[in-house]
Amino acid sequence: MFTQMKKSRSSKPSGGLQAGKTAYEEIVTRQDRKLRTRDSLMDAALTLMSQGRGFGSLSLREITREAGVVPTAFYRHFRDMDELGLALVEGSGLTLRRLLREARKLGVPSKDIIRSSVTIYKSYVEENPRYFLVASRERLTGSPLMRYAIRTEVNHFINEMAQDLRDLRLIPHLSMESLRMICGLVVITMLNAASDILDLPAGQPQAEQELVDNFVRQLTLIFLGAGQWRDPSGPAADAR
Repeated sequence: MFTQMKKSRSSKPSGGLQAGKTAYEEIVTRQDRKLRTRDSLMDAALTLMSQGRGFGSLSLREITREAGVVPTAFYRHFRDMDELGLALVEGSGLTLRRLLREARKLGVPSKDIIRSSVTIYKSYVEENPRYFLVASRERLTGSPLMRYAIRTEVNHFINEMAQDLRDLRLIPHLSMESLRMICGLVVITMLNAASDILDLPAGQPQAEQELVDNFVRQLTLIFLGAGQWRDPSGPAADAR
């Protein structure tokens, strides 16, 4: 009898574990659920904003209702709405920055870097249209927090691109200050092109090719001008 009772007790999952799961597997499952809920909250905010709503007009209850979770679940993932807004901007920007850095450092001939970067950017915009619809609107008319977050992300792009140009010695005679100025022009051109990419009519490859070619020409013109630019303070300005 004692043996049977002992067996019965030991067969129950200890510590609240689901049957057949180790402690590690249960932790992984909980983390996976937590990530899915976080993604659902971000996706819900993007869905509401893609309907023409500004981020500042959204409420926590609207977002949790759209995500299908209770309002209290929000605070397990974000301290407040501001933190959610920052996560929306940072999440997309981080992935795109990584992709473009890889394009610049894969040993592609310098004359092909612009076109390969344009191709990667275009694909990313098409795969993540809501991020760019939201960013293009929030950058100009959004809340101070969202405008600040987007400016910060733009500066990350500019600084990383300038450093890569320096490392690749593509415009070796320019200081970092001038490289940042040039990269700022590139990033603004990229942001402006996002709406054109999203407005491309489906099933018209010629219009698509013309847009890509025009985008490449714009960036090429910026770098041709950069090649002729001379730092006002001379080469010595590059000591920073």
